Amino acid sequence: MKLGVIGGLGPLATAYYYELLTKMSDVHYDQEHLEVFIHSCPQIPDRTGYILDHHKENPIGDLIKVGQGLEKLGADYLAIPCITAHYFHEELSQAIHVPIIHLVHEVGKYLEKKQVQSVGIMATTGTITTQLFQNELKSRGMKVVIPEAERQEDVMHLIYQNIKSGRDIEMDRFERVSCELFHQGAEVIILGCTELSIIKKEKHLDERYLDAMELLAAVALQKCQIKIKEEYQYLVD
Repeated sequence: MKLGVIGGLGPLATAYYYELLTKMSDVHYDQEHLEVFIHSCPQIPDRTGYILDHHKENPIGDLIKVGQGLEKLGADYLAIPCITAHYFHEELSQAIHVPIIHLVHEVGKYLEKKQVQSVGIMATTGTITTQLFQNELKSRGMKVVIPEAERQEDVMHLIYQNIKSGRDIEMDRFERVSCELFHQGAEVIILGCTELSIIKKEKHLDERYLDAMELLAAVALQKCQIKIKEEYQYLVD
């Protein structure tokens, strides 16, 4: 089995995704690791920018082009380490003839299995606006809480002015958003933007945070028939 990755959305998140695929694999030799095709294409137009203003450049053409290229290379599955890009999942699936892992659905399945009742979401304004997570989780009977406008600005600052810009993470902003969502009753907070996964990596967040990109790595490994290390098995059990 081979995995294709539509990457560069942004580059640091893609690099970390490959790191997760590697360190989560329960293997003994280089040759046992999953074969991965990564096309890092940072030039793909900003997904949130287009979702919020359809006069801006639509990324779908570039997403399809990269996905079709990975298909031609022989990928059996595709993964997109960018949650906002899942807004285009249906269009991509119509143009590409290998399965594209739908991370939003996988998050919903995971939280339902864990019997979580109330979920907070940290994500781009594009993801929040399209209600990708809200619709998925509410359809499974969960309560969903999202940041108020000022706290959502903190989330976007963390994503764009900190992580995408290669600057230090302003944890005071992260803590403000977390406190608000927990105060609203969230049992678990989804790190619903792959840039936010970098915060979990560097700051070692506790089990109250679900890193969507860790889940994407676990699901991809499982689908591609690579054994997952015991400490990550809970993501797919």
